[in-house]
Amino acid sequence: MSKTYRPYSPGQSFLLPPSPHEWLPEGHLAYFILDLVGELNLRPIFEHYERELRGYPPHNPQMMVALLLYAYAVGVPSSRKIERKTYEDVAFRVICAGAHPDHTRISEFRRIHLKAIESLFEQVLKLCAKSKLVKLGHIAIDGTKMKANASKHKAMSYERMKKQEAELKEKVRKLLEAAEAADAEEDAAHGAGVRGDELPEELRRSKDRLAKIRAAKAALEAEAKANKEREDAVATKSDDDDTPDGPSALPTHKVPAYKDGRPKPKAQRNFTDPDSRIQKAGTNFVQGYNAQAAVDDKAQVIVAQALTNQPPDVEHLVPMIERVIESCGKAPAKVSADAGYFSEENVAAVEKLGVDPYIATGRAKHGEHPPQVRGRPPANMTPKQRMTRKLATKKGAAVYKQRKAIVEPVFGYIKEGRGLRSFLLRGLDKARGEWSLICTTHNLLKLYAAGR
Repeated sequence: MSKTYRPYSPGQSFLLPPSPHEWLPEGHLAYFILDLVGELNLRPIFEHYERELRGYPPHNPQMMVALLLYAYAVGVPSSRKIERKTYEDVAFRVICAGAHPDHTRISEFRRIHLKAIESLFEQVLKLCAKSKLVKLGHIAIDGTKMKANASKHKAMSYERMKKQEAELKEKVRKLLEAAEAADAEEDAAHGAGVRGDELPEELRRSKDRLAKIRAAKAALEAEAKANKEREDAVATKSDDDDTPDGPSALPTHKVPAYKDGRPKPKAQRNFTDPDSRIQKAGTNFVQGYNAQAAVDDKAQVIVAQALTNQPPDVEHLVPMIERVIESCGKAPAKVSADAGYFSEENVAAVEKLGVDPYIATGRAKHGEHPPQVRGRPPANMTPKQRMTRKLATKKGAAVYKQRKAIVEPVFGYIKEGRGLRSFLLRGLDKARGEWSLICTTHNLLKLYAAGR
C-alpha cells in the first residue's frame, strides 16, 4: 500500500505572488525593524542624496539603514554576506522588498553615513527610556577588547624599525651595486643603450618594504612629538582657562617617548591599522581597541558607549559617566566597576557628579570574600581604605555583586551570541562608528524582546 504525502511541487509557479507580509511569522524582528526605522530621524542621510542629483537613483536610505540594523542585529556585518543574504534569506528579502543592493553599495553607504548612523544610538536609547527599560538606579561600567581588522604580527617596534631600516638600506645598496655591475657587463657584451629587463623582483620588494618602514617610523616619531607638545600645553595651561562643556575627552593611547619627544625602543605601530594597539585580553594579546559600555540594571540596556585605543580602563570611568548623564539627562544613583577603574581621583570625581561609586580596589581570589565590617569607619582612613571598607559592608557587597550580572552578559551576547568579535572597518573613527552600530542594535534587540 503506497503512503500518501502532502502536496509538494517545488517548480510550481504562483498564480498571484504572495505578499511579503506572509513570508515571515507575525512579530518577526524584520517587521519590527522596518517599523522602528520609520520612526527614526534619518534627515541627514536623505539630505546627502538631495544634494547629489547626478547619476543613477540610489537605493532608498530608509531601506539601507534597516538592512544594516538587521544585519548587525543578527551578526552579519560583512557587506558581501549581506548582499548574498538578500537572495538567500527571507528576512533580508522582506527588508529590501525584493531589491539586491550590491556589496560595494552597502559598504559605501556605511562608510559615507557612518556619523549619521552613529547618532542612531541616542535615538534608540531614548525609545528604550520611553519604554521604561532604563531606570538609572544602578549602572555597571566595563570594557572588552575587540580585535581590529589587523594582525598583531603586522606591528613593529621603533627599535626594530631602526634595525630593519639599516639592514634594508644596506641590502638595497648591495642589490643596486650588483645590478649596476650586471648592466656594465651587458653593455660591454651588447652595446650601450640596449633595453634591459625590469627592476629585479628582490630589489623591488626590498625598496617597497624600506619605504613602508620609513613611513611608519616617521609617523611614530611625529605622533610621539605631537603627544609631547600636547602634554606641554596642558602643563602650562592656566586654571582660569575655560573648558568646553560636555563630557570629558576620551583617553587616547600615547606613544611611549622620552622627555625630548623621541619614541622609546618598545613603542609600536601597526602597518595595517595604525590606530589600533596591542591589547591584553585575558591571558592573550590582540591587535585591537578597548570597547567600553555603561549598562543599566533594569533590562541591560547600554546607556553609554565609547571606543578608544587606550588599553587601561582607569581613564574611561569619568568620561563614561558623563556620557550617561548627557544621553539620559540625569546622573545614575549608583555606579559599579571592577578594580581596573579604581583611583582615588576617580572616586572623588564620581562623587562630585552626584553618583554613589562602588569600585573594587583590588582583585579578590576566586571564592574569597572579605570579612564584613560593622560600626563607624575610622576618621583617618584613605579614600582607598574607605572604598575597601564600603565594599566589605553588607550593602556594599550586595551592590557590587550585581556588577558582573549586569554588564558582562552584554559583552558575552555581543561576542558569542551574535558573533561580533572583531571590527571590519579600520581606523579609530570608523571603528567607533561600528561599535556604536553594535551597541545600537543591542538596545534595539532589547526593545524587540520587551515587545515594545
